Amino acid sequence: MTSIFDQGLAPVDANYAVQSPIDFIERTASVYPDYPSIIHGAVRYNWAQTYERSRRLGSALKGRGIVKGDTVAAMLPNIPAMVECHFGVPMAGAVLNALNIRLDAETITYMLEHGEAKAVIVDREFGEVMRDAISRLENKPLIIDVDDPEYGEGVQASDLDYEAFLTEGDPQFPWQFPDNEWDAISLNYTSGTTGNPKGVVYHHRGAYLNALGNQTVWSMGMHPVYLWTLPMFHCNGWCFPWTIAAVAGTHVCLRRVDPVKILQLIKEHRVSHMCGAPIVLNALLNVPPEHKAGIDHEVRAMTAGAAPPAQVIGAIEEMGIKVTHVYGLTEVYGPVTVCAWKAEWDELPLHDRAKIKARQGVRYHTLAGTMVGDIETMEAVPKDGKTIGEIFLRGNTVMKGYLKNPKATEEAFRGGWFHTGDLAVWHEDGYLEIKDRLKDIIISGGENISTIEVEDALYRHPSVMEAAVVARPDEKWGETPCAFVTLKPEAGDVSEADIIDFCREHLARFKVPKTVVFSELPKTSTGKIQKFVLRDQAKDLE
Repeated sequence: MTSIFDQGLAPVDANYAVQSPIDFIERTASVYPDYPSIIHGAVRYNWAQTYERSRRLGSALKGRGIVKGDTVAAMLPNIPAMVECHFGVPMAGAVLNALNIRLDAETITYMLEHGEAKAVIVDREFGEVMRDAISRLENKPLIIDVDDPEYGEGVQASDLDYEAFLTEGDPQFPWQFPDNEWDAISLNYTSGTTGNPKGVVYHHRGAYLNALGNQTVWSMGMHPVYLWTLPMFHCNGWCFPWTIAAVAGTHVCLRRVDPVKILQLIKEHRVSHMCGAPIVLNALLNVPPEHKAGIDHEVRAMTAGAAPPAQVIGAIEEMGIKVTHVYGLTEVYGPVTVCAWKAEWDELPLHDRAKIKARQGVRYHTLAGTMVGDIETMEAVPKDGKTIGEIFLRGNTVMKGYLKNPKATEEAFRGGWFHTGDLAVWHEDGYLEIKDRLKDIIISGGENISTIEVEDALYRHPSVMEAAVVARPDEKWGETPCAFVTLKPEAGDVSEADIIDFCREHLARFKVPKTVVFSELPKTSTGKIQKFVLRDQAKDLE
């Protein structure tokens, strides 16, 4: 039966428009043209200039034969060109594939071939590996070379210079919205540990919504000063290139994570917001005291990944940096849940507040639903803070799917939910708390051991700077916890027995690590600890 409200009330040009985050830059450039958009060393742009440069990029790509649906890859650090790519590439109707800057040539070749890249924009720091990767391709893409004045080294990947390329474009380029907000805007590859990485496809609507979701859950307000400690190639910088444009903020660029440089930029430019993995926060804690002094304004840090140990959250807040904890994956545009803060928690002791902040929380306004459910039946688990289930997500900020991989897409969306592979409990107040990755949980003598819980205990040790726990095969118990620990530089003599004895004071006996290895921890370019490497090392221990 047709409702009276449907009769003759259809969407038309006057009441419906496609949602796309590239619209944000047009609005901001028209309302705040003279406001600062980008700071990068001595380089300064305002929003009128960034909009013009983005339009030139889109126009120049189109002039070189890039058409709707083509892939344009970018292998760039956090520099102005990367911000411009997030607008200029989709302005040409193309799809941005931001490549991980730490990848080897063989993996890059796979991604360029799988994504059918028609053009590649590459910084000279990665010119050599890109030339190697492209030499393996049968169909060679257009290569655009970026010579960043803040770097001044590297290998030229092409005779076509980025700045010269922009002069080919029209500063008044009449870019168009996508025909459909479901059209692809970007392609991001997962950092898979086995087999080829999967290509995750984002659409304009999802990017638009998650960009606004970031602003809402963080209460960013207008004109934030945002420091790029998070790589823009990672989930399109959690959609923050578009968020900062929406709120007419300032991008403070940073080529590589350097904790001393981060603190310097915070003070110099009065940075208000920054994002990154817990490892970035931990790095700030371990710089010499003289570099920490002088922050006299509020700084907000959004962190994700594995739950930051309560010890890290507590210590970073004592520095004057307020932490917001979020959770997400490549497949959901970055963060989609947040530990939404409540005023009554302000009165709790610091350690208790930090423990609450370590939760992954509740859904963004822009996500339709979350559930912690039984892995097989997908029935919701009790909200008792004890029963472990898998995190399921659904809504407009879930990917279109995996590129050229219908089987993996179907498996990921089984039962009408996206299967995250993360294990969590659901608290009575509806806040979820991750206990482990499905592949990381340790089963010892039939008991489930959360590696995150063990790591949290390890971080309480005054000499521990970093810690990661994995399963080590054991003839009697099946598996036992194996801890890999990096000590603080000022730590004295700390033995395996010292660490184990400390853990016995904070954990049930069966959860205490049976083995402790002192070493540097292998990490991805986004600061995530590579547990698959540690698992292999644990298997080989005598």
